Amino acid sequence: MTTHDGTPVSPDTLLLGTGPALLLAHGAGGGITGNYGLVLDDLARDHTVIGPHYPGSGTAPPSPGPLELDALADLLVASAAAAGHERFTVIGESLGSAVAVRIATRHPERVTALVLTVGFATADPLLVTAAELMGTLDRAGDRHAMARFAVAACSTEEQLACLTPAEFDAATDAAEAAVPPGTAAQFALAARVDLRAELDRIAVPALAFAATADRLVLPASQRALAAAVPGARLVELPGAAHVLGEADRATWLTHVRRFLAETERPR
Repeated sequence: MTTHDGTPVSPDTLLLGTGPALLLAHGAGGGITGNYGLVLDDLARDHTVIGPHYPGSGTAPPSPGPLELDALADLLVASAAAAGHERFTVIGESLGSAVAVRIATRHPERVTALVLTVGFATADPLLVTAAELMGTLDRAGDRHAMARFAVAACSTEEQLACLTPAEFDAATDAAEAAVPPGTAAQFALAARVDLRAELDRIAVPALAFAATADRLVLPASQRALAAAVPGARLVELPGAAHVLGEADRATWLTHVRRFLAETERPR
């Protein structure tokens, strides 16, 4: 294994850096670089960053059947173990926050802390509708429409209002090239998530982020997740979209860095 160069542990897992382990869980229709690309190098300066892909993202082949949260949790834990790390902080984004929570309740002996970004305890009607639309478009083979919806849903009202039709089309074209084949299956799993019965079992420090201008997962759902995790610290990102831009990601990184320094301090 090498460090800081993107060499994968396996074809489906990105490994960077050395130090305490950070296990990354990405969102539906995304990937490790798509979600965390702005901060990977920084986190890898003093941590081992382990970024597995779900079936149907990265180079991982799609699953032949529906995705299950337990299976994704076990997959990520196995990826960390394969990289030589038995304990780790889990950093989850959107659907990845649900995966992170399930890792913490299914494998509590392995998790030292949680970072939950734009997460949810159960899918709200907005997210369920988005998942149904993604499934319909996927069955129709209309990747362009899937990308068009993703750009609209993952931007704020202000961002969309500033785009010309040509700029929106260009953003759609770029997104279409990046839509992973497992997008619909991952959204379908997000629509089935219900963590409410297990959140009070989380016994590690947790940091949660809510994007106040999110148009894919309701900000109220994000706040409800943080409120239900014992002792979780909530940071709101004013005006942030579901996919964090550079300024919001920089704020996110500042808070995550502070949190890691606290949770990794010898007791």
